[in-house]
Amino acid sequence: MHSIPKAFSFVTYQLSQLHIMHYFTLARIIHVVAVVFWIGGVAMVTTVILPAVRRMNSKRDKIDTFEKIEGKFSLQAKITTLLTAISGFYMMYELDAWDRYHQPKYWWITAMTMIWVVFTIVLFILEPFVLHKWYQKNAEKNPEKTFHFIQRFHWVLLTLSMLTLIGAVAGSHGLFFIQ
Repeated sequence: MHSIPKAFSFVTYQLSQLHIMHYFTLARIIHVVAVVFWIGGVAMVTTVILPAVRRMNSKRDKIDTFEKIEGKFSLQAKITTLLTAISGFYMMYELDAWDRYHQPKYWWITAMTMIWVVFTIVLFILEPFVLHKWYQKNAEKNPEKTFHFIQRFHWVLLTLSMLTLIGAVAGSHGLFFIQ
C-alpha cells in the first residue's frame, strides 16, 4: 500500500523536474537567439552600415540614412537586451551559479554582464537623453569626425562582445582559457 504513494511521489517529483528543465531550455533558447539578434545587429551596423554611410557623398544623406537605420535597430537592440537579461539571470538563478562571478575561469559570465550593462546604459539612458542630441549637433558640424567616432565606438563594443562570445561558448562547453 505504501509503495503506490512512494511511486506516485517519485513520478510527480520527476515530472516537476522535467518541467523546470523545459523552462531552463526555453530560457537558453531565448538567450542565444536574443544574443544573435543583438550582437549580430551590432556587427551589421559596425561592418556594413556605418562604412556605407561614411562613403555617401551628401552630408544630408549620411545623417538621414543613419538616423533611419539607427532608429529601427535601437528598438530591436532594446528588446533583445531585455530578453538577454531576463533569460540570463533566470538561468543563473536556476543553476544557483552566482558564485561564478567570483571564479576566474568563468570570466565570461562577468564579461557578459558588463557588456549587457554598457549596452543597457547606452540604449536606455545615454541614447535618448544625451547621444541623440550630441549626434544631431556634431553630425551637422562635422559628419566625418562624428561618424568616425561612432564607428570606432561600435568596433570597441563589437570586439569586446565577440571576445566574450568566444569565451562563453568555449566555457559553457568545458573549455576554459583561465583556470
